[in-house]
Amino acid sequence: MMKAIVAVDEKWGIGKNNGLLFSIPEDMKFFRRTTTGKTVVMGKNTLKSFPGGKPLPNRVNIVLDPESELHPGCETVKSMDELFDKISDGSYGEVFVIGGAMTYRSLLPYCSEALVTKVEADGDAAVFFDNLDEKENWTCVEESGTVETNGYKIKFNRYVNSMTLPLVSERKK
Repeated sequence: MMKAIVAVDEKWGIGKNNGLLFSIPEDMKFFRRTTTGKTVVMGKNTLKSFPGGKPLPNRVNIVLDPESELHPGCETVKSMDELFDKISDGSYGEVFVIGGAMTYRSLLPYCSEALVTKVEADGDAAVFFDNLDEKENWTCVEESGTVETNGYKIKFNRYVNSMTLPLVSERKK
């Protein structure tokens, strides 16, 4: 089972210049608490955006990289099929898609849930996450109260996908 975890601005923007739009301590705490001890999947640019380009500690880091570059401390897969082969037996436990935009776009149909931190601000984003409020198969099932942190008002939301695609394609059965 895969889930997406993301922070978006009021236009569903997620980043610019290969970085986050905001520095929000409460969202970072939520991200750490939610993903620690789990598996995270990202594109290679997301990995490069981390301090020192190093993987996140206390997690299994899987990098989706079509060029199959080696990324120290990470497992690399070159395709979605390879990723699905790796995680579909359940041995990787809970799997979170953490970015970037292309990785989210490619894997979102396979995610059963999306944990979305909504920031009440315009981050002047260059890249965007799909607006789940406008997608027929996605429903917001939980919304926190407003939290104020580092000058921003945020809400933690949980969306569920009523049409999650299976990780293993029919052709492989």
